[in-house]
Amino acid sequence: MTDVSAAAVEKLVALFPDVLIGTGESCGQRYADVRRDRIVDLLTFLKSDAELQFEMLMDVTAVDYLNQGAPERFCVVYQLYSISKNGYFRVKAYVPEADPTIDSVSGLWKSAPWAEREVFDLYGIEFAGHPDLKRIMLPDYYTGHPLRKDYPLRGLGERDNFPKYAGGA
Repeated sequence: MTDVSAAAVEKLVALFPDVLIGTGESCGQRYADVRRDRIVDLLTFLKSDAELQFEMLMDVTAVDYLNQGAPERFCVVYQLYSISKNGYFRVKAYVPEADPTIDSVSGLWKSAPWAEREVFDLYGIEFAGHPDLKRIMLPDYYTGHPLRKDYPLRGLGERDNFPKYAGGA
């Protein structure tokens, strides 16, 4: 059996050179760093290619690279798995702070909408074309995105408005 993640890197280098920023390996897992503009095309290819078959989206999350020298401040991370080939692959799409938007992949995987909503709620990254993009963990009236690195460590004072437990039974 061939290493499906190595095949994924080879095919992405050949077919998506305009989207690819770079490739690498971390902790034994290969990944591709990509621009956001063709994320749906790239992930559709990884899912549907007969040699790769990354049919499972295990997770969508994000990273805030504030002041760390990354190509853009935010990175949306797609963790893929090929059940038939028993292999993992990670795709990291960079999203600028000035326009924190990327196309939704909710049409590709049924697991995507909830994970995209979580990233939206906690990082403020919007997913264009999402069927129901709204907060999933925090109330609708909440302002801010607590997993951003510029979010105050003690919060924005929102905890001051909650009723305090007085003790007792």
